[in-house]
Amino acid sequence: MKGSMMDYPLTLQAILERIPKTYPDVEIVSRLPDGGLHRYSYLDFYRRAKALAEALHRAGLQPGDRVATLCWNHSAHLEAYFGVPSAGGVVHTLNLRLHPQELAFIVNHAQDRFLIVDDVLLPLFEQFKDKVKLERVFVVAQGRQLPPAMESYEELLSSAKGNYEFPRSEENDAAAMCFTSGTTGNSKGVLYSHRALILHALAFSLPDAFCVSQHDVAMALAPMFHANAHGLPHVAIMLGCKLVMPGRQLDAPSILDLFSSEQVTLATAVPTVWAGILEALEKAALEKGPARWTIAPKFRGFVGGTAVPEALVRKLDARGLPLIQVWGMTETTPVAVCSTLKSHMLEWSEDERYRVRVRQGRALPFMEVRVVHDHGEAPWDGTTLGELHVRGPWAAASYFNAPGTEDRWTADGWLRTGDIATIDAEGYVQIADRAKDLIKSGGEWISSVDLENALVAHPAVREAGVIAVPHPKWDERPVAAVVLRADATATPDELREFLALRFARWQLPDAFVFLGELPHTSTGKLSKLELRKRFANWQWNKADAI
Repeated sequence: MKGSMMDYPLTLQAILERIPKTYPDVEIVSRLPDGGLHRYSYLDFYRRAKALAEALHRAGLQPGDRVATLCWNHSAHLEAYFGVPSAGGVVHTLNLRLHPQELAFIVNHAQDRFLIVDDVLLPLFEQFKDKVKLERVFVVAQGRQLPPAMESYEELLSSAKGNYEFPRSEENDAAAMCFTSGTTGNSKGVLYSHRALILHALAFSLPDAFCVSQHDVAMALAPMFHANAHGLPHVAIMLGCKLVMPGRQLDAPSILDLFSSEQVTLATAVPTVWAGILEALEKAALEKGPARWTIAPKFRGFVGGTAVPEALVRKLDARGLPLIQVWGMTETTPVAVCSTLKSHMLEWSEDERYRVRVRQGRALPFMEVRVVHDHGEAPWDGTTLGELHVRGPWAAASYFNAPGTEDRWTADGWLRTGDIATIDAEGYVQIADRAKDLIKSGGEWISSVDLENALVAHPAVREAGVIAVPHPKWDERPVAAVVLRADATATPDELREFLALRFARWQLPDAFVFLGELPHTSTGKLSKLELRKRFANWQWNKADAI
């Protein structure tokens, strides 16, 4: 017997339409380019997002048309997140940290019709505007005079008449688009349906994931131009959380100022951002006088992008900022697995609990994971390595208009992630490395991630990157690039002996190179690609070898 259920599509319009009756007075706070704060209510946001949808419809937006954004995290960007797809369009967030040439490629590949851009980012847009074909450009301005051929975002909204009804969207219609980082070639586009965004938000907010509710103050710290800001804006608006957005002021003191003044309880960021926050807190602790920042009692952060060092988790725990490790990709909307503890693990020792917390975690409901090696699917024993595969309702099934990439998916729909991992008997995924970042030395594998996280636990080390360098005898050997903390010192021998407490001698880096900073990708991750380029001409006769 078939059930008879109401035909009610899961769409972003449905989230918006809840606002006037359920939480119209909840606050949205944005940091402005000049450092000031902009505050308005959810009802203000709803009206403006609806005005944007109407104005774009009047401008000729057709279902499926792409509207690009080149913006920091703020209220106007949030309006585009919901207003564009509610009009039937697709909001396409552009990564403002990419090279202008790459941005031109992405805009053209996506066939964007319109652009919404911050006035402070116009110098970036000027570097590629002649290489793209945009019909209209709307500028989010702070009272500045607009360049020729550009229009005011505020005037666009004011053109709405106010009697607009959202068109009906189907839940499988595209609502948003992001492009991958492009570390192994041209960036590739991923389309997200309304359904994928809604299901991702529901799973994200579950008690065994991030336990989000209307009582939270959520800070969209991860960039809104990368992988949907980890999904936090959709979660916050769905549940009615007070939402805080940091604008372009992403230095640790500015972030902590908002944590304290707005009493933020939930934030998302990559490990490098959390490491900077820890440094600021440690520096403030050395200063005399009252504490500069007060952290909300129920604060928790989630960390993704790369594996988080256990030492960082322990130190932030001690300062009232516990972290939850997650793993995902642009292709998975992005969160696929989350490392929260099972009930029986609460009885485990502290060290055992930390070892679980720094794993990438268990698959969220409706997401499936497996590890595959040369002999088929690997057992869930926590030791057998293979490539991590995922599938589920918010995992992409293809790239946008990218022929030749079909081999990223298996015949039965699994996404080949390119990450090498294990899964233990409890279902926790642990990423050993990207396939291209594993080091094969004398026929044995060495995890660069494990070495990096161990190095960061040394009190003198701020950041570390380990790469494979070709070796005439061993095929490859690890070389560690290290950034020391301010006023700290360490020698290669000291670091090698520190690592020897956890690793076999053959796994230790043969050389340590001390740098002022490490290269990072546009999303804040350590750029192994750039690091390998820097060491492309490495000569072993100059190495500090064991």
